[in-house]
Amino acid sequence: MVDIPTHVTELSRGAGNKEDGSSLPAGAFQLRNDNSMARFIGAALPVGHGQHRYFTVVHAVDVESLGISKDASPAFLGFSLFFHTFGRAMIIPW
Repeated sequence: MVDIPTHVTELSRGAGNKEDGSSLPAGAFQLRNDNSMARFIGAALPVGHGQHRYFTVVHAVDVESLGISKDASPAFLGFSLFFHTFGRAMIIPW
């Protein structure tokens, strides 16, 4: 998710599950994932592939909007965050 407004302190369950973005806070949007879908699709762990860790990361940035396009790649988002992040939190469940 990109450009979540600063007043948002929580997201409802399933907030990222609709590709049209209708369940996101106003102004926020999602970039396309590896399946070319702008929604959360969950983990697709190969059977017998061993243990995996999944990271949920939130970045605090110094601008109201990163100014990137909805068609940008996740890699471009990461590049843009590099220049604007002043804080970051991670959740890594086991």
